[in-house]
Amino acid sequence: QVQLVESGGGLVQTGGSLRLSCLASERIFIFSVMGWYRQAPGKQRELVATVDSGGSTNYAESVKGRFTISRDNVKNTVSLQMNSLKPEDTAVYYCNAAFGYVNYWGQGTQVTVSS
Repeated sequence: QVQLVESGGGLVQTGGSLRLSCLASERIFIFSVMGWYRQAPGKQRELVATVDSGGSTNYAESVKGRFTISRDNVKNTVSLQMNSLKPEDTAVYYCNAAFGYVNYWGQGTQVTVSS
């Protein structure tokens, strides 16, 4: 069973930065796509950013220019650098890994941005 463990969440002021990391129990080169999603209270889970096995990235419009996703196939991690954080970025952030038609999820890490 694949396990994804997120870390790096916390409380930050508006305009601040956080770096989230996701450590996989398997070699991540097997995953075609890895990414970060988030879910705010009362809202549906939404895509934040993805990176495929070739290094191509995709971002939600709301985070473009502020967030950067990266994957390290040696350390088996995928990271999300979040800059210029806004209160609307407050959510639980989940790591995701896709293997064929199977999706794996981490347990989530809370990010809270105070105004």
